Amino acid sequence: MDERVTRESPFLRHLAALADDPRRERISVSDVFSAGGPHGAVVALVLVFALPNVIPAPPGTSAVLGLPLLLLTLEWMLGRAAWLPTFIARRSIARHDFAALLARATPWIVRTRRWLAPRLDLLLTPLAVHLAAALCVVLALLIMLPIPLGNMLPAWAISIIAVGVIGRDGAWVLAGSATGFASIALVWSVVVAFAQAALAALHQWLG
Repeated sequence: MDERVTRESPFLRHLAALADDPRRERISVSDVFSAGGPHGAVVALVLVFALPNVIPAPPGTSAVLGLPLLLLTLEWMLGRAAWLPTFIARRSIARHDFAALLARATPWIVRTRRWLAPRLDLLLTPLAVHLAAALCVVLALLIMLPIPLGNMLPAWAISIIAVGVIGRDGAWVLAGSATGFASIALVWSVVVAFAQAALAALHQWLG
């Protein structure tokens, strides 16, 4: 991972240490979760669990990260401290897959730090952030649906919103929200198309 990022962020430095630890064969959800400490920032953890769904990832990644992401977005919406039940915290992926995901995400993290700027404070009020978190809950649900590549656009939206809140940049929150509504419309159209095709097939089968 880029040394500038890890030097400035203990959170990301912890993730890099996990990826580089040869004693570990697998990285669990609890390992990642511990990077935020016992009262870790929920929004930062939402970003960490959303980003891997944006980039090409090993099979099963969404299954490991989807439910934790949903619970974290719910906790964010409700204003609660980050917490995950044990059966979710024990889920894991291979360390080399985790390292690959982190390496792919690093350039994006570096670039976003350059583009963030304090602006559009109206979209960063407690009410606005609460509504953005509620949207992220819906998007997290979409990520868990078994739709090929259907997780990428909702994950992008959650990631953009989370970056905007962390960086106090309302323009990112606005862009992420627009992306989120677009992804909801896209996934809904796919679901409707599948449903119509299934009904047509059933009607033809029944004669």
